[in-house]
Amino acid sequence: MKHLTLLLVAITAYTSCFSDTFLYPRAAGDLAANNLFNYTELGGPFKWHHINKTNAACSQGKHQSPIDVLSEEIDYVTSSSLIFDIPAADEARLSNLGSGLEVALAQGGLTVNEDHQYQLAQFHFHTPSEHRVDQEYFPLEVHFVFKDYETKIAVVAFLFQLSPTSEAAHPFDSIFNHLDDIDSPGTSTETGYLDFKYLTAHLETHDIYRYISSLTTPPCTEGVAWYISAEPLPLDVTSFNKIKRILKFNARFTQNTLGQENVLKVAVQAVD
Repeated sequence: MKHLTLLLVAITAYTSCFSDTFLYPRAAGDLAANNLFNYTELGGPFKWHHINKTNAACSQGKHQSPIDVLSEEIDYVTSSSLIFDIPAADEARLSNLGSGLEVALAQGGLTVNEDHQYQLAQFHFHTPSEHRVDQEYFPLEVHFVFKDYETKIAVVAFLFQLSPTSEAAHPFDSIFNHLDDIDSPGTSTETGYLDFKYLTAHLETHDIYRYISSLTTPPCTEGVAWYISAEPLPLDVTSFNKIKRILKFNARFTQNTLGQENVLKVAVQAVD
């Protein structure tokens, strides 16, 4: 009966890592609506395509994220072709959605090749990293999710590497300092002051991987433009321990090589 109940709950859930179009409406006060999909058992990635019929790409799509980034084969973009422009904010809403941590900050944008403009929708975290680089995974990854006026999606991602000396970079220190306020899924709080100049400078001075694939959560929509900084950001152990205590595990497994059969579809065929 317990498993049947969980399955029924999962079937009614529908969300995405993208925008309010796919996320449940914000709750009042310090509450946040939970994402009902998850990363384990009956709500995990192996079942996402059963949650809603619009999630078919999760099990059938041939351009799914995350991937193992092969640094010798993937495309790169020049830093000058990507303008990451998010103004400083006095504070922003930080929510524990159950499946992840999200910062709602609908200001700032991304310009690609000087003419294609996107607006920031939110940014959120995954632990461990969803993307790998030359098979190496990282302890944490953050996704800045952008949308244009035609519903096209672009994501700027940063990987984190543990550092024995450096503290968390701005603006993440102002976020991680408030994690104790949102221990329970469905809770929200306000961050401290957020300054994104460090991230802008980071992108301008390091290589950037680029590929076209999908969202990493239901409905696994394809056609997403990914831009991943090739140089990880520093992360202190204290901050990481706070993050993983709340996030636990929320990373989708590595998907098929782009253009090849979906890994779930292959697995089902092998079992049959």
